[in-house]
Amino acid sequence: MNSIIVVPGPGMSPAGQIRLAPGQTLRLGREPVRHGSARDTGDPHTPHIPHTLHVPHAGVSRSAGEITATATYWSLSNFSRSATYVVENPEGAGEHIKIAPGRLDAPVPFEFSRLVLPAGSELLTLDVWAPRHDYADRDGTGEPDGEPTALPFPLDPSSRYFLVLTALCEPRLRGEPHAPLPTVEQVVERLKPSWPAANRAAVQWNIDYLAVKLRLKPGPDTVDPGPRLVGKKETLVSLALRFDLVREQDLAALPAAPTGTAR
Repeated sequence: MNSIIVVPGPGMSPAGQIRLAPGQTLRLGREPVRHGSARDTGDPHTPHIPHTLHVPHAGVSRSAGEITATATYWSLSNFSRSATYVVENPEGAGEHIKIAPGRLDAPVPFEFSRLVLPAGSELLTLDVWAPRHDYADRDGTGEPDGEPTALPFPLDPSSRYFLVLTALCEPRLRGEPHAPLPTVEQVVERLKPSWPAANRAAVQWNIDYLAVKLRLKPGPDTVDPGPRLVGKKETLVSLALRFDLVREQDLAALPAAPTGTAR
């Protein structure tokens, strides 16, 4: 899993996810150019043909910009002459970076990003995922004089997707190994006190992302989305508990259960 996934916004074409391997590019704009260029990587005799994303809005430049994938992050070039683009971290309490007009190859460090394009009186958005964000083993068992040990399933305990996974695992971590898993609606209600904006779509989005992050679905380095994953929640929880990706001490991050709720 060595690249990024672009999730187009409403009205953009193609509408489905666009998966980029390291070195691949995605041109975006009202009339994005689709041919090789001097900035493309690879064999000069077989120039790389970039992907394109059509953004059909009169307020967007014909050639608005370019996303380039690397192994663990992505960069953005802003081809606009006047518009500043903003890349937001949806989980970062307002954290964002600005990409000035004409800026090339600005690195984006977020695992989840929302690219905001000003278009007249509107703001158009598309999401970019970087599931290859790896995290070193932080339990103190790594070799002190060498490189830290990379985790086989890199999860960020401070992320929202980890909170969703913890809520899914909660019944079984509380001593009920065969308890039915909570529904998406139950997860929403469980997390509402600490995540007021939680809704069915947001929780389902995090579950879908976890399926990619934990390699239950093909990674972004392949264009094949793979077959429909049946029993996705059950598979996620089984994997998480089998490999101790979520432990009992992680339950402390969940909001306090309402009085009278089984724990």
